[in-house]
Amino acid sequence: MSKETYPYGVKMVQATQLWDADLNKRLDQMATTGSGIKIGVIDSGIFKNHKDLVGVAVSGYPGGDNSTRWDYDGDGHGTHVSGTLAASLNGAGVTGVSPGKVSLFMVRVFGNNGDWTYSSTLLDAANRCYAAGCKVINMSLGGASPSSTEDRGFASLYSKGVLSVAAAGNEGTTQVDYPAGYGSVISVGAIDSGKRLASFSQRNADVELVAPGVAVLSTVPFIETNSITVGTATYSGSHIEFSGRGTVSALLVDGGRAAAMNAAWSGKVVLVERGDNTFNEKVQNVQNSGGLACVIYNNIAGGFSGTLGEGNFSRIPAIALGQANGVTLKQSLGKTATVTSRKETNVSGYARYDGTSMAAPHATSVAAVIWCAAPGKSNVQVRNALDSSAEDLGTAGRDSSFGFGLVRALAARDYLLNR
Repeated sequence: MSKETYPYGVKMVQATQLWDADLNKRLDQMATTGSGIKIGVIDSGIFKNHKDLVGVAVSGYPGGDNSTRWDYDGDGHGTHVSGTLAASLNGAGVTGVSPGKVSLFMVRVFGNNGDWTYSSTLLDAANRCYAAGCKVINMSLGGASPSSTEDRGFASLYSKGVLSVAAAGNEGTTQVDYPAGYGSVISVGAIDSGKRLASFSQRNADVELVAPGVAVLSTVPFIETNSITVGTATYSGSHIEFSGRGTVSALLVDGGRAAAMNAAWSGKVVLVERGDNTFNEKVQNVQNSGGLACVIYNNIAGGFSGTLGEGNFSRIPAIALGQANGVTLKQSLGKTATVTSRKETNVSGYARYDGTSMAAPHATSVAAVIWCAAPGKSNVQVRNALDSSAEDLGTAGRDSSFGFGLVRALAARDYLLNR
């Protein structure tokens, strides 16, 4: 991304109104940026050499090899969260809620496949953030099982002045996830660009605030290319998880819904419609027929993400396309098509993610940014400012879907300074 972009969420939570009110892509004089506040980030690590993060003061724990060390992120989740928290205003890429002025302390608890790899507990990770001087802790994680030890531990951190923030959960039910469900932790749900509750966002009495969590654009440590080109037209899609990678060129043929193998697909790129059978069955039928690539397009409007499922894999590349692009491609049957599925790692990339994991860092960074404007205030006062100044959404007053409402940086800062 060659030009500076303010993701919709950064503007929706009023962050730009604190440091670039006229949206000229330059910091205002006397801007409120979060400078001097350290945020703890308990996640999958960080690619600190990303061009939008290289100017941010970052440290962390633990050391070790690429499977455990804090400054490596093979998953991408932690780098995405960090970009929302703190990506720099540097003339290119994206900018975070704080324009690169907060500092970050990373505690890596997830491995390169998203599995828990930390040698100790979540509470230990949070205590390390406190010991490092963090005033706010972001936890874009959670689970359904509460722990009385954790509950007491986070309450202790709260009494010491730490403000902890966590993702409400992505099951789309009334289940309470933890640590978001502990009374000393702010639980953050997700809304979309139209301020509608995300379908996956948890709904329960512990939800305290909401923030943007749908199609959130932020930093990732990779660049993905998943496309099909016919003539001068290129159609971009997404990688079908666990399928092969590579670039192949061959005649494009219609595979219907790939319900069975077909010898006519041998040596071809096969265009397949979603529906009737699993993605794995479709891709395996194409591969076992000698097909060189499988391009699956949606059977309803819009795009989608697909997977072959844990334990399955294919040698051939498989990509997912939106319905409109798939229908258009049917007009190019019999022409040469080039399918590319490639992932470059440890590079400065960008991606749009969904989840309350993406909503939480909006609220976390707002807390940090407003706290820098009133460093003498307590964590309790900052929390009250966030809640009292939120934009009420849904049912009047606090409700189980939106909590107190959409977190708002300008309104919260003014509330904090005037009380």
